[in-house]
Amino acid sequence: MALTGLLPEFSEDDWSRRAAAVLEADRIVEKATPLIRLSFPGESLAAMFVKDESARPTGSVKYRFARSLFRHALSRGVIRRGVQLVEATSGNMAVAEAHFARVLGLPFTAVVPGKSSPDRIARIVAQGGTAYRVDPPLAVYENAERLAGRSNGYYLDCLSTLGPAIDADLDDGVPGLPDEILRDFAAQGRPEPAWIVTGAGTGATSRAIGRYLRRHGHATRLAVVDAENSAYFPGWATECRDYATGMPSRIEGIGRPRMEPAFDPDVVDLVIPVPDVSSVAAMRFLATAGGVAAGPSTGACLWGACHLVNRMSQAGESGAVVIVAADGAEPYRRSYYDDEWVAGKRWDLTEPTLRLERFMRTGDWDDSR
Repeated sequence: MALTGLLPEFSEDDWSRRAAAVLEADRIVEKATPLIRLSFPGESLAAMFVKDESARPTGSVKYRFARSLFRHALSRGVIRRGVQLVEATSGNMAVAEAHFARVLGLPFTAVVPGKSSPDRIARIVAQGGTAYRVDPPLAVYENAERLAGRSNGYYLDCLSTLGPAIDADLDDGVPGLPDEILRDFAAQGRPEPAWIVTGAGTGATSRAIGRYLRRHGHATRLAVVDAENSAYFPGWATECRDYATGMPSRIEGIGRPRMEPAFDPDVVDLVIPVPDVSSVAAMRFLATAGGVAAGPSTGACLWGACHLVNRMSQAGESGAVVIVAADGAEPYRRSYYDDEWVAGKRWDLTEPTLRLERFMRTGDWDDSR
């Protein structure tokens, strides 16, 4: 279904109802993203699958969460006809929000760090949004709130509002990503997976998956992969909900300097820290050997999935491990997929690549290395 901006001549209440109807229509016609089986010579009793969320209209898993955020904001009356929408990010969430703002005929501005790449800005602009650069990077939040105030607009503030939006969908029984994964397996006549592996950036994906699995009593467990410098692994391990490192992640899409409000550690069965160089090596290995071209957060998920498959094999367990591919490779062609850019980060991909090749060939995954 092609969605277009809503005409402005409706009354405020009528506009809001029509806006909600447009978003609901988009959800209803949404097609399931591909579930891809990864086959390797050394495959054990545990099989690996990739749920490819890059097939969403804006190229990432954030598409469905942005729609949920907009639906929830409309229900609370904070998104109104003609309101200026503002967000503080240059990533996939901003791209998805710009898309839905355009669908509803609303102006959208992403407040982004001054050093944001032209490619990141271009993705927002391609969806009808604009970008406002500020420095230092942490000033994006303050400036987004100020910009929304000056324009009598609304600061979407996804880091704070995604959690309640996800919970509202769960309460209303709105099907989401975990429901789709389980339907995929049922349609193929498979038992539900043993593990689902995702990353934690805003914390939205793990919250949506983990809370759904527990609410409906599924045996599937949830693993979250985390990057270097991030607060999620140490915060989860120490049960400290306000843990902060104050340092940025180098793996786009996962890792935060603090535990974000949407992240729910109580619904996560395991957090796996992944070295940054391993995330990048695994991303490239997945593209060349597995035929799935994705971003670096998906590389981290593959690395975590190898750990889980090895763990299951050692315990004599069978089942499937599902990797959530949060986005595709295109946004990263000039960075994580570029040899000169990677060399500039002093990342040597040789050892982790050899380890992946050995594991996929023989099933040997030595966690002591």
